[in-house]
Amino acid sequence: MAKGNAVERFMRATGKFRAVFGPANRSSLGHEMTEQNRRLLAMREAETQQWETVHRPDGSTYVVPRNPDDKSLR
Repeated sequence: MAKGNAVERFMRATGKFRAVFGPANRSSLGHEMTEQNRRLLAMREAETQQWETVHRPDGSTYVVPRNPDDKSLR
């Protein structure tokens, strides 16, 4: 049997785990963003702009709306 690359050896060795947890994603991470993904990213960035993080003296944090009267994204 051919040894193959490290990914193929790993996939053969973990076959039983993949039956339970599902297959590994083998797609590339270095692809161009689609127009749909650009619009989604812009929408998510707009949503995050409406919140700010407040730090308590004990070190804990919580999130509050920047403008409590703005109900557009909630």
